[in-house]
Amino acid sequence: MADEFLPLLGINVIDNAENDEDSSSSDDDENDLEEQNIDVDEEKEDDDENSNGENTNNTRRLQSITFDTSLPGTHSYLGDDLEDISGRTIYDEDGLVSLPLIKLPGMVLVPGQTIPLTLFHQHVVAMMKEVKDSDKTFGVVAYRYLENEEGSPTTANIGTTAEIFSYKDETDDQTGLSSASLMAKGRQRFKVVESRRTNTGILMAKVKILKERMLPEFLEGARPPSHCKFCCNPVEQDPMEQTAVDREGKVIANVSYVKNRQINRFTSAHYTWWPPWVYKMYDPESVVQRMKQKLNKWNETLQADKLTNDPIELSYWVCQNLPLDDSQRLNLLSLDSAVQRLRCALSIMEKCSVICCRECKTHVALTNDVFSLSLEGPLGAYVNPHGHVHETLTVYKSQNINLMGRPTKEHSWFPGYAWTIAYCRRCTNHMGWKFTATTKNLTPQKFFGLTRGSVTPGMQQTDELTDGDTCDATY
Repeated sequence: MADEFLPLLGINVIDNAENDEDSSSSDDDENDLEEQNIDVDEEKEDDDENSNGENTNNTRRLQSITFDTSLPGTHSYLGDDLEDISGRTIYDEDGLVSLPLIKLPGMVLVPGQTIPLTLFHQHVVAMMKEVKDSDKTFGVVAYRYLENEEGSPTTANIGTTAEIFSYKDETDDQTGLSSASLMAKGRQRFKVVESRRTNTGILMAKVKILKERMLPEFLEGARPPSHCKFCCNPVEQDPMEQTAVDREGKVIANVSYVKNRQINRFTSAHYTWWPPWVYKMYDPESVVQRMKQKLNKWNETLQADKLTNDPIELSYWVCQNLPLDDSQRLNLLSLDSAVQRLRCALSIMEKCSVICCRECKTHVALTNDVFSLSLEGPLGAYVNPHGHVHETLTVYKSQNINLMGRPTKEHSWFPGYAWTIAYCRRCTNHMGWKFTATTKNLTPQKFFGLTRGSVTPGMQQTDELTDGDTCDATY
């Protein structure tokens, strides 16, 4: 097995030549890509960008992307011979369903998220063939290690149903072993009630489909019927006209305007025990606008104005694309209210200013370095040739990161880019990959893909963090 693939399996590789760093900037040239040194210090790159304003920098970055953002979602590295499967299965909310489960380390599937899988275990491949021929739905639960129990493994009791929409299987002629590649989309949240192993080794579970609970209109009972006439958008109000005349009565000008009636849908809160701002905290429309404003403050390249206004869909998009650790994401998925999920995510975003290494809490990136290179958002799930799924966050630049190995285009998740393994300079934890364009007309020329299982959001302790500084990732 090539050394370049070891960290893709989750194996930490310590480079003995850590002090032998190459500070040259020759990786913009395709010929120099193949001659890149083993360790590269990326902390001092793009200093000229830091001298510009954040808004100007983000606008320039947004306009400079020439990469086709629809390519990562196709997962072309799996091949172009996958069979499309139509149909959709929706289970009744609060109902009990028996599902086969797949446990994935470090992967917390969110409804609406696409997940690619490459399967080699024969009993899992056989199970997936049966699923494809029936209702095309299986369950995905996270398999993780608890930090407070000496690294003991545990399976999460909150999961998400996944529906297959693209599939292929192959059989090796020499060994007779089968493998399967597929793409599935997360559909509904569930809670595991009980589970068991079948004689063939398949994990079957009885799960309860969790219900999405939308809160009713808070002030519906307190709002007088007369307010409904005045609580309308300005475009729906009758325009008024003001005429100016001179002393002789000749018309000088006519001015049309809409009178501000000072009544909105929160005015009736004054008839209750609580002021209007309390109701705005739980109003779906207000919370959605607050979330979009916060996303714009993180990074304008996220284009929050193009996101959905539906609170349920937006809450899942935020859960999928924020660099949360497994516990934080599972806590958000366990909430049955989209408004509460958005409020909890807002709380984390307001506290988070940097992204840190999960093991040693070393600062590795800023939140405004996050950008989208995929239509699905800045964080997507990808699978390596050995079947390990990595949720990868794209950032323009990273700090306290060293590289190992030579760039390679083999099995690249982003067509047109070569990848190099990246690990934490302090604890040598595998952090992800650096992606470098193989042609000069492709932009961005370079970026980092940080695997979500190796990062955590953190609070920046001081105004400026220097090399090797750490951040607090607790809340």
